[in-house]
Amino acid sequence: MWQVEDLLRACDFNPELIEKKLVSRFNAGEKTNTEITDWYNNLALMMEKEHIRANGHLQVIANLVNDLNVFHLKLIERQSDGEYQRLYQMNSEAISEFVRKSGKSVENEVESCLNALYGVLLLKLKNSKISPETMRTVEGFGRMIGHLSARYIQFENDDFEF
Repeated sequence: MWQVEDLLRACDFNPELIEKKLVSRFNAGEKTNTEITDWYNNLALMMEKEHIRANGHLQVIANLVNDLNVFHLKLIERQSDGEYQRLYQMNSEAISEFVRKSGKSVENEVESCLNALYGVLLLKLKNSKISPETMRTVEGFGRMIGHLSARYIQFENDDFEF
């Protein structure tokens, strides 16, 4: 979703540009294109209402990231998922370092990992050089966040308990 927010910013929230640059790439039928257009335009409207035209994230996304972090902390505290414990232990030092370097701009460990993953995506899109160490670190974050996301979905579907 962070990428979608940035794409809407790149289109300057202009419905015609959204249609031309984003919706048309789906090559969908008229009904589906209308639904996609409405979805993008509604997100753009939400971003404008939340005053995040230049930067920031939709409150619904921020809330989800916070919910994921609460879930992350519970998994660590209750030690109910050995694989997650292992992934977290493997990444905890790098996460702490990334949080420290981020200063006040990062609210929690999950947000820190997501920022790192998104930052590397942006660097790749710009064809920027990424060190092997950074790639290894971010790949570790990706495995941990992937496992966390899968567990969170299971939890939300009542298929996982602490």
